[in-house]
Amino acid sequence: MPLAIFDLDNTLLGGDSDHAWGEFLVNEGIVDGNDFKQQNDAFYLQYQQGSLDIHAYLRFSLAPLSRYSSAELRVLHDAFMDKYIKPLRLPKADTLISKHRAAGDVLIIITATNSFITGPIAAALGIDILLASEGEIIDGRYTGNPSGTPCFQEGKVTRLEAWLTDTEQNLADAYFYSDSHNDLPLLKAVDNPVAVDPDEKLRSYAEDAGWPVISLRN
Repeated sequence: MPLAIFDLDNTLLGGDSDHAWGEFLVNEGIVDGNDFKQQNDAFYLQYQQGSLDIHAYLRFSLAPLSRYSSAELRVLHDAFMDKYIKPLRLPKADTLISKHRAAGDVLIIITATNSFITGPIAAALGIDILLASEGEIIDGRYTGNPSGTPCFQEGKVTRLEAWLTDTEQNLADAYFYSDSHNDLPLLKAVDNPVAVDPDEKLRSYAEDAGWPVISLRN
């Protein structure tokens, strides 16, 4: 069965869940507001510019998780979903997912955002397969350190190739939907790359390459 692979932030969602999690922590008083917000915004700008140090960012974003038990984190994430993620849901994204599901395609979300943030979002979207950046967990608690290959830029290709090997799947006729020029390595690797509400760099590349450019925004 062909794969239908989706980026998450600013593709299936009308915003960035990773950045939004940082805003949630600030607004809930969980972190030092001014300093954390400045760093969160700076990392997001670096991501948009294509200059993000993914390891530094993951250490920054995973650090607050180490302060809480898994039960406490579930409560926080439930509030985050209700206040921040539900407003970012896109009906046209749900329709696109349903179209691929009805066609019998294998649905995958692949995202640089860590799996703590994105796991419940993928579940809410009805997609069981998630490839995301991972945080180290020891004795049931996050340590604040990244684990394994970050699912970012060329790392998305590396992570997907490992999954393909493990599952004996392949990329024949695969689709990949993304908004970001950071995903060009994987977009170039599939038969059906689709630019979704793309940033300026990706739009220019997609138009030159003759790739479809679509919008899922209302």
